[in-house]
Order: sequence, then C-alpha cells, then structure tokens
Amino acid sequence: MSVVQKQINVNDEIDNVCEDLEVKLKYTSNITPEDVLKLTKITDNFLCSNNNEYQIEFTRFKIRDLETDTVLFDISKDPNMPETNEITTTDDKQQDGTTEDSGRFVRYLFSATFLKLKHVGATVEFQVGNKDVKNFRMIERHFFKDRLLKTFDFNFGYCIPNSKNTCEHIYEFPTLPQDLIDQMIACPFETRSDSFYFVDNQLVLHNKADYSYNG
Repeated sequence: MSVVQKQINVNDEIDNVCEDLEVKLKYTSNITPEDVLKLTKITDNFLCSNNNEYQIEFTRFKIRDLETDTVLFDISKDPNMPETNEITTTDDKQQDGTTEDSGRFVRYLFSATFLKLKHVGATVEFQVGNKDVKNFRMIERHFFKDRLLKTFDFNFGYCIPNSKNTCEHIYEFPTLPQDLIDQMIACPFETRSDSFYFVDNQLVLHNKADYSYNG
C-alpha cells in the first residue's frame, strides 16, 4: 500500500471520528468537557437549551488591556429590561428563529489593534438561582473559519445558591502571523467562538459570538 493511500485512510478515520462526535452532540444531553475539546470547528447549532436549571444569568462583561489598564469593552444588563433581552445581541443569524435562543449570540466590533494585544482581562458578573453550582467551568473555543486559534479553559469554582458573583479571567492571546491577521481583518465575522459552560462536568449553557476587527 502506498504512503499516499495510507494518508487517505488516516484522514478518512479522522472524518469518521468527527462525524460520530457530531452525532453524539446532536442527540445526547450528556455532553462533557472532553466532548467539546475534540471539536475541530465551530458548532452549527447550540448544543443545549437556553433554560438552564441553575438559573445562571450573566449581568455584566468588561474587557481591559492588562498592559495599559485600558477598558476596551464594558456593558451591563439593564435590570429594567425584560429577561428575554441579553447584554448585547444581534440578529441571531445562527439561531433557528425561536425565542428560546434569544440573547445567546453576541457580536463584537473591535479595531485591528485588538489583534496585537497580549494579555486581556475579562471580568464577568453573574448570578445563580437556588441550587448549588458545583465546579462551574467555561471552555471557550475560538476559530477563524475552520482554523482553531485558541482554547480558553476557566474554572469559576463553587457558587452558593442565590449568589451574585464577580471574577476576572486572564486571556493570554496567541501571537498570530501577519498574513492571518490580515485575513481576519479582511473577513469580518469569520472569527467566531463557542462558549460552553459546565456544572459538575455537564453542559448547562452554550453561547456563541463572532468578531470584526475593522471597526
């Protein structure tokens, strides 16, 4: 058997594994961190419902450049707004049109200089309902088209019932080659992310975002 034929067979096996994973993620409610870490592209759909039993609600999100302490983005949910309106949303283009998915998609508009940042602090404020939230964890996967840029994995720890919580996670951005930066600037909103939230290693929330760097 030729080397070329062996390589084709290996690629076929990889494709089969990815297809099997997509099937699992589509039809099972038992999605683990290990499952999402195997994904090789942005998901086509949300992998869980928007009605999480822990009533986790994000109320503020702030991004700052750690080197200059410059606040780049700071927005809070208006407490007087109806619950169906989230912090920042767009037309929910990746959703199926149902109100269940309202507010799960965020669109960010940044300048090209954002891609040159090295360390960014992301402060999030959130509240939880009347259940213990154990081992609260976020895995965030960033892609440009089908190229994985970075995986961030943060643990919020334990949240007591009916609590309001604040934490800041440090994002260490990868150094990107200039040709890739040029592509990301030239192709707004082709840079996308999936944010998966787990409680005790079970997926309870899934949000999406896309990004433009030509603002």
